[in-house]
Amino acid sequence: MTLLKEPDFGTPERPGPATVSVEVDGLPVTVPEGTSVMRAAAQAGVDIPKLCATDSLEAFGSCRLCVVEIDGRRGTPASCTTPCADGMKVSTQTPKVEKLRQGVMELYISDHPLDCLTCPANGDCELQDMAGVVGLRQVRYGYEGENHLDAEKDTSNPYFDFDPSKCIACSRCVRACGEVQGTFALTIEGRGFESKVSPGAGETFMDSECVSCGACVQACPTSTLQERSVVELGMPTRSVVTTCAYCGVGCSFKAELRGDELVRMVPHKDGGANEGHSCVKGRFAFGYATHPDRVLKPMVRDRITDPWREVEWDEAIGTVARRMREIQDRYGSSAVGAITSSRCTNEEVYVVQKMVRAAFGNNNVDTCARVCHSPTGYGLKQTFGESAGTQDFRSVAQADVIVVIGANPTDGHPVFASRMKRRLREGAQLIVVDPRRIDLVRSPHIEAQHHLQLRPSTNVAVVNAMAHVVVTEGLVDRTFVDQRCEGFDEWAEFIARPENSPEAAEPITGVPAEELRAAARLYATAPNGAIYYGLGVTEHSQGSTMVMGMANLAMACGNIGRDGVGVNPLRGQNNVQGSCDMGSFPHELPGYRHVSDDAVRTVFENLWGGTLLAEPGLRIPNMFDAAIDGTFRGLFVHGEDIAQSDPNLRHVTAALEAMELVVVQDLFLNETAKFAHVFLPGASFLEKDGTFTNAERRINRVRAVMKPKTGKHEWQIVSEIATAMGYPMSYDHPSQIMDEIASVTPTFTGVSFEVLDKLGSVQWPCNESAPEGTPIMHVDEFVRGKGKFVVTSYVPTNERSTRRFPLVLTTGRILSQYNVGAQTRRTGNVAWHPEDILELHPHDAEVRGITDGDMVTLASRVGQTTLRAEISDRMPTGVVYTTFHHPVTGANVVTTENSDWATNCPEYKVTAVQVALARPLRHDDTERAENDLVTVVD
Repeated sequence: MTLLKEPDFGTPERPGPATVSVEVDGLPVTVPEGTSVMRAAAQAGVDIPKLCATDSLEAFGSCRLCVVEIDGRRGTPASCTTPCADGMKVSTQTPKVEKLRQGVMELYISDHPLDCLTCPANGDCELQDMAGVVGLRQVRYGYEGENHLDAEKDTSNPYFDFDPSKCIACSRCVRACGEVQGTFALTIEGRGFESKVSPGAGETFMDSECVSCGACVQACPTSTLQERSVVELGMPTRSVVTTCAYCGVGCSFKAELRGDELVRMVPHKDGGANEGHSCVKGRFAFGYATHPDRVLKPMVRDRITDPWREVEWDEAIGTVARRMREIQDRYGSSAVGAITSSRCTNEEVYVVQKMVRAAFGNNNVDTCARVCHSPTGYGLKQTFGESAGTQDFRSVAQADVIVVIGANPTDGHPVFASRMKRRLREGAQLIVVDPRRIDLVRSPHIEAQHHLQLRPSTNVAVVNAMAHVVVTEGLVDRTFVDQRCEGFDEWAEFIARPENSPEAAEPITGVPAEELRAAARLYATAPNGAIYYGLGVTEHSQGSTMVMGMANLAMACGNIGRDGVGVNPLRGQNNVQGSCDMGSFPHELPGYRHVSDDAVRTVFENLWGGTLLAEPGLRIPNMFDAAIDGTFRGLFVHGEDIAQSDPNLRHVTAALEAMELVVVQDLFLNETAKFAHVFLPGASFLEKDGTFTNAERRINRVRAVMKPKTGKHEWQIVSEIATAMGYPMSYDHPSQIMDEIASVTPTFTGVSFEVLDKLGSVQWPCNESAPEGTPIMHVDEFVRGKGKFVVTSYVPTNERSTRRFPLVLTTGRILSQYNVGAQTRRTGNVAWHPEDILELHPHDAEVRGITDGDMVTLASRVGQTTLRAEISDRMPTGVVYTTFHHPVTGANVVTTENSDWATNCPEYKVTAVQVALARPLRHDDTERAENDLVTVVD
């Protein structure tokens, strides 16, 4: 494939029907009202020269290169800032216009290095292109006067350089940082000839508020902002459109290559989830795919204390099959199972669960969604009838009030956060429900109307109190409830009880009653109110209850079934939704259909050619318990690091040590691989062909940028294991797997690689009634028929602070790192987060004699670890916070076995702990840490 160049129409598209007719150089074109002359010209096939204009940003009109002449108007207006008027006649190439453009370009070039032949952007520079377009042949001014050619280069960022000597002060980077990203880290400093781009108050990019999303690099028309990979490798020559393998936003990218070497990842403008935007991970942190730590050969060993032995694929696959069968012969067919991965494609996940059910002969398959969003599946299934979010991401642009509960979008889902912040800047109001003061509470140009800073574990009490206000103050949307819901009267009687009032909740939650009442009124009275939530909702002992509580609140206010509303889970990993869709839970076959349903089982039995069990298999925690008891002996772990990500790691490692066979398939020898007997090297997303399904149910194509470095596809490896175990399973291409998925999964009936290649992406359900997908769910009726109100009693968690463990630990993620960090720790992202940090309130630090930067011990009733302290008032007193990206810290050493009552999702967000000073930070510690950081980044 050649290098994909997306058209740039100069200014954004305007909504509405095409009603304004204009003539550009004699060519007629009809456009929506408000469309710029520049965009109309581009639609007519006439490209007007431009430098400051691009269709991802609002018109600015600073470069004066796009001037035109319009019949009946004086002067030469800028085409980017001039809206079309009906009957307008535009001339873009008159002698007067040509002379003006040449003069403008001459001034630009007079203060620009003439190093085009050695410039890394040679061939991809808009300034160079426009000089040719306007016919510039000479520069009369020379370089004798004042110029900017000796401006110092900023090389502080690990991914791109800033060379101000090449800057033309077009402000595209500044505007992209504000309009697209919403960080406002860049500004134009000075006036006139002294104007220059500045990150912050004269800071370097690394020291500024810049989040390295790449929007500025993408917008720059010269090589002022340039990826280091381009400088080192040269301009790419071909591209492949694929999907990011980080968070659940599911951004589309153009992987741009030079030969077989990946040069850069450029966000795809036609990406349904991201529409040309990106974050630091997807844009820049792809180097892990070619990191020397990757294992490319299968390895086996008899005992976990033995050294690894490299083998060929046939021996590795044969070893897995033989030892799995031997275990089943000794302990029974249910003594083995598998854990699927939310980082792998739908097709790969599907064949793993098929292997378990058809080759292993049991339902012992589970997924990492068990430890993150399984309460979402349960709660939304009970209330709405479908185990997924209700909206597409674009829907947030229509929201009037946005409620963010237990999520930190700017860190966990940054591209969606940029959409949300754009809507907030336009006037939408925000309610944040979180124990921690996340950035959305207050950041440039946005501020939450309400921050309900609740105590960890009291989510259900808060949502019940909000619903209490809605019911008792007459704010219920009775028309919606009467027509589309059931169970309301019983629920309303429960929720109106005094014990659910904000006043009764205040001593429990710590949220002032009046603040909570005001927030409830704001949401209930909004024309469109939308709820977005994350793991701060699900990873609780009442995670499922809280999901149902949010669904109750949304239904009571009529906030379901149209743009700008809904209940929307922000999935953590790239294919959490897809791994659930594919039947990775022990009680469900693909499409969320229970294994006990005879009709459903018959469909799969006829297709797969065998008998399937009607009883659910073991969940992940059940597998661990059974392993320690001696009844579960073999585990296939597909792309997950359970020895770092799961709670109570002492229990997890004891279970792994007790097994006779642990098979790990992954890119790196991770923490789980320490307990493995067979290691099967996996493929990075750059080597995969298949699909991911993001948090908005969008099925995106993943296309291989390069061949698998291991020599085998992951779906191929799994198929060969099943075949070696006596169940023939073979595919020639992953498109055949998707065809099989579509044949047995009602929500995927209309999905195929051909359809996805044609449409770009679709959101399930995709079937005969919705051949191009379903952006908004539950429009006319709920999937289950009528929405069901469920009584959601608040039950305090068993995990409580004590005199021995007086603090409460809650965990989360940070922008630069991803999940257990196996990928991002092997990239330049370590420059921002080289270690996990414990945040604690100044009061809690003072009474313990802890100062900023001290090493502290973090202990719970199940374990302890050591990490560095950061004094912060983001949390209330009594609450501490850390991330879990670094195995050396092992934050999950201290998290406990407490879990959600319905799904066994661990209660990561509530752990009673004590923090104590380990040793003060000395000067040589700081110096050593800085030296270590430099070594890693270099």
